[in-house]
Amino acid sequence: MASGAIETSWFTPVDAYCERLDPSFWSEPVNALTNGAFFAAGIAAFLMLRDRRDWPVRLLVGLTFLIGAGSFLFHTFANRWSALADVVPIGIFILVYFFIAMRRFLGLSLVGAAGATIGFQGFAVLVTWIWRNAVVTPLGFDPINGSAGYLPALIAIMGVGLAAMPRDPATARRLCVAGGVFTLSLACRALDARICGAVPLGSHFLWHLLNGTLLFLLMRAAIIRGRATAVGQGRAAVRA
Repeated sequence: MASGAIETSWFTPVDAYCERLDPSFWSEPVNALTNGAFFAAGIAAFLMLRDRRDWPVRLLVGLTFLIGAGSFLFHTFANRWSALADVVPIGIFILVYFFIAMRRFLGLSLVGAAGATIGFQGFAVLVTWIWRNAVVTPLGFDPINGSAGYLPALIAIMGVGLAAMPRDPATARRLCVAGGVFTLSLACRALDARICGAVPLGSHFLWHLLNGTLLFLLMRAAIIRGRATAVGQGRAAVRA
């Protein structure tokens, strides 16, 4: 009895996007195939690394591939277990990148970066709770189509960009550009359900294409900053 209930729960179909018309595997071909943008982003970032042993960014590259695979699974199987495969790698990427940003862009210690990351996770939970209770419940619908969980990440990108401005204006600009891309991406995700009548394909596929671009921009910023730090440390060692 319990086993059957669990099985039913995990395999319950999820119809969340405009393009999907039935529970079949290829009911969202465009949404499924545009996940190639994540693989392209991961490959491009990996090629930027060349022979450098930048393990934090290599971890981000691996997570980017997992994001593409998880999202593909969700837009083909479209059930509860594949929804989990979709969101878990994204959540891990956000936290790992935030930690790297604290270290690499703002110069925090390991302990400081870990504390800031824990604080950010608490902030993310709070923002999502406030949105659900102060906006969704009174209105009776979600005006941004379930995207509230991504708002803290957008705030973090823009916030870290502004905080990095005095220390590293070039990195700050790269992060702000990434934040602009993410804003447009979130708009496409939010609009998907609203434009179904006029555009049966929806706009969720643009979320994939823009997010692939976003992840590359974020990894590129980390790679460039990492190179600059390594060069600076090398020069300091030579002078010593």
